[in-house]
Amino acid sequence: MTLSEAEIERAGEDLFRADEKGRQIGLLTLRHPQMEMDDAYAVQAALVRRKLQAGRKVIGWKIGLTSKAMQSALNIDIPDSGVLLDDMAFENGATIPAGRFIQPRIEAEIAFVMKAPLAGADVTRDDVIAATGHVVPSLEILDTRILRADPETGVTRKICDTISDNAANAGIVLGDAKHAVDAVDLRWTGAIVSRNGEVEETGLGAGVLNDPVTGIVWLARRMADYGQAIEPGQVILSGSFIRPVECPPGAVIHADFGSFGTVSCTFA
Repeated sequence: MTLSEAEIERAGEDLFRADEKGRQIGLLTLRHPQMEMDDAYAVQAALVRRKLQAGRKVIGWKIGLTSKAMQSALNIDIPDSGVLLDDMAFENGATIPAGRFIQPRIEAEIAFVMKAPLAGADVTRDDVIAATGHVVPSLEILDTRILRADPETGVTRKICDTISDNAANAGIVLGDAKHAVDAVDLRWTGAIVSRNGEVEETGLGAGVLNDPVTGIVWLARRMADYGQAIEPGQVILSGSFIRPVECPPGAVIHADFGSFGTVSCTFA
């Protein structure tokens, strides 16, 4: 850790207010060039703590930066994670209100809904399978409360900015179809993602660390380092297998997972 408790709390407060007001703040990595990943997770925790104090509830977790392309873009070799809160959940087919997000984008993912707790540094693939109630198609809505690039220097966000900003999470849309986790080959489960009727991205579950289950293993083990655990009933977004798709006002998003189901939303 390189940041003081006061610096961590200030960053968490700045992010909380940015989300509240719909206005972005400057890069935390420019404010704190020495910032490390542990600092970033501490800022994320400070942000989430404020949201819980404001009445929000934790409903799950997200895993990000699972693809080689995204990791390479940020010069890292591990995923990141964030917290899902109750006000982030939207019904399948929902219209996202205008102004709800700052610069929304979407990703297609396989979501795990847990039926049993999952914790510990030695969690295995079999443990994940046993603890999963079902899997569903999903969309993750991304947003950024931190500028994507500094307007004066052109310096872009770093991994510590993204982690601090709750791994860029803003919303989730779960599909209606539910499947037993061991009834489908998640590596070959994919989606055709369209915006306003035009195909924007396609991908397969194997793009997520070769197997979406591997992402859940990574998350459970990482959480053990912070004394956290996955709880029954929580939703886990296992990581995107497509690049983010921009969602300006009027964007109609449809993700066709074939026999696995469909999920959609519209941005007013």
